[in-house]
Amino acid sequence: MDHPTPAETQPPLTWRSHAWRLAVCALISALVWGQAIQGELESHRVLFWVEVLFGIAAYVLVVMRRRAPVAIAMVTALLSTFSGIAAGPATLAAVSVATQRVPWSVALVGVTNVVAATTYTFYAPIELREPYWIAVVVNVVVNAAMMGWGLYLGSRRELLWTLRQRASKAEAEQELRVSQARGTERERIAREMHDVLAHRITQVSMHSGALAFRDDLAADELRAGLTQIQGKANEALHELRGVLGVLRDASGEPVDQPQPRFADIEGMIAETRRSGVRVTYDDRVDQGGQPVPDAAGRTLYRIVQEGLTNASKHAPGAHVTVEVSGDPERGLDVVVSNPLGFHASDAPGAGLGLIGLAERAELRGGRLEHGRRGTLFVLHGSIPWTT
Repeated sequence: MDHPTPAETQPPLTWRSHAWRLAVCALISALVWGQAIQGELESHRVLFWVEVLFGIAAYVLVVMRRRAPVAIAMVTALLSTFSGIAAGPATLAAVSVATQRVPWSVALVGVTNVVAATTYTFYAPIELREPYWIAVVVNVVVNAAMMGWGLYLGSRRELLWTLRQRASKAEAEQELRVSQARGTERERIAREMHDVLAHRITQVSMHSGALAFRDDLAADELRAGLTQIQGKANEALHELRGVLGVLRDASGEPVDQPQPRFADIEGMIAETRRSGVRVTYDDRVDQGGQPVPDAAGRTLYRIVQEGLTNASKHAPGAHVTVEVSGDPERGLDVVVSNPLGFHASDAPGAGLGLIGLAERAELRGGRLEHGRRGTLFVLHGSIPWTT
């Protein structure tokens, strides 16, 4: 993470923050100037007014210290050479420079303030009771502590800035993950809903279309056809409830009804045959003593289901061939083929099922291909065994 600029880490200056800072400056000015004011009033009136004028100038400058921190700190330090009143603003300006933690500017301003404070000690009418070297040591220690406090404030501000940036980044990443998870969940729901409903609704459409085409049916035959349509619609609702039960479970485990597995493919094909579709099923899977994993079997089931649905919609009456092969080492392979139909489907959303199946296969580490091969339409999927 890049280091922040001083403008990014410094707190905003309101009138309250200005007020308490200037109050601290006034206290420092009073402590320094208080040692010399009596002597100035008694015998150094010119020095008194120099103190006042330089002090006022220092207070005006220190308010604008963030515009040019080093320059203002140097000017206020020089003003404090001849004015104890300027000692407060000089201290604030020096601490402000130290918060930026730039070595050369900290050293320059710190040394200048030590020299200015030492010069004022000897220049002002102050009665020293200790040796001169003690005054020099005191000035060095005070200014070192002052610059050290500024360095500490700068480090703390940078740390807080870094923590805020990390928290903001983590929050943004969390929102992105949530958004991606929502998108993935929506795609999964769409795939499951399509895979479950498309096959049943296609059967309902075919039967209802046949009844609408026939105008010579007796009442008993019409009633039987409507009963069959009702049964298919009920089966669609039953399977839909099972899917919704799984989708409501956060762990993805079945709640109401087990999801289809590899062994259920044969039952689906038998049901399709009963509805009048000619299907040849060739199961050449060598399980090697272990069952096909549920996730892989469910993907194969959906591929076969989509192939049968598309054949019913686009090539009604065609002979459909389903071939499934593979083993634990080579993975699973499924091919659904049927002769090309003579008309396009009028059903809305045609083609979305193949897109969803391709995404499902890719999520399982496999692939799904479809297209014409001569006079046949072929749906070919490959799925790893361990999914």
